[in-house]
Amino acid sequence: MRHLSLMVCAAVLALTSCGCGYTTRGYITEAGYKTVYVEPFINKINTTSEYAEGSRFRTYFPLLENKITNAVVDRFNFEGSLRTAQREEADLVLSGSLVNYRRETLRTASGDDNPEEYRVTLFVNIKLVENRTGKVLWEKNDFAGDATYFVSGTMATSESQAVQDASIDLARRIVETTVEAW
Repeated sequence: MRHLSLMVCAAVLALTSCGCGYTTRGYITEAGYKTVYVEPFINKINTTSEYAEGSRFRTYFPLLENKITNAVVDRFNFEGSLRTAQREEADLVLSGSLVNYRRETLRTASGDDNPEEYRVTLFVNIKLVENRTGKVLWEKNDFAGDATYFVSGTMATSESQAVQDASIDLARRIVETTVEAW
C-alpha cells in the first residue's frame, strides 16, 4: 500500500510540475528579438467617395490612424514580450495602413427598419520587418478588428466608443500575430 501511495504522489508531482509548456515569449526570445518600433499608421481610406461598401454614406473619423497606432503601442507595452523602442534601436519595425472602415447593421427593431445594433470593423494592411536586414517577416492585408454597439436601450453606446473598442481589438490581434505568428 505504501508503495502504491508513493507511486501516486510521484505521478501527481510529475504531472503538476510539467505544465502545458505554452508561452508566447518563446518565439520572440528564441529569435533574439527584444524591441519593436511601431510606425505611425497611415490613413489610406478614400474619403472623396460619397458612398462606402456596407453603408449608404461614408463615415470618417478624424485621426483614426493615430488611435490605432496608440492602441498598438499600448498593447505591446501591456503584453510585454517586446519592448517598444525608437526606430534606430529597434529589432523589428511594424508598419501599417488603415484601408477601410465599415459599419454594418446587425439588428433592427421589430416591425420597422430602424437599426438597434451595429458592427464597426477596421481594416488595416500591416507588415513586420527585421530592422537590421530589412527582411519582411510577415505581411497581412485586410487584417481586421471589430466591435458592436447598440443605439438604444440599457446597453447603448456611441459609435465613437465602438471605434475605440475596435481599435483595441485590432491592436490585440496585431500584437498576438506579431508575438505568436512565427
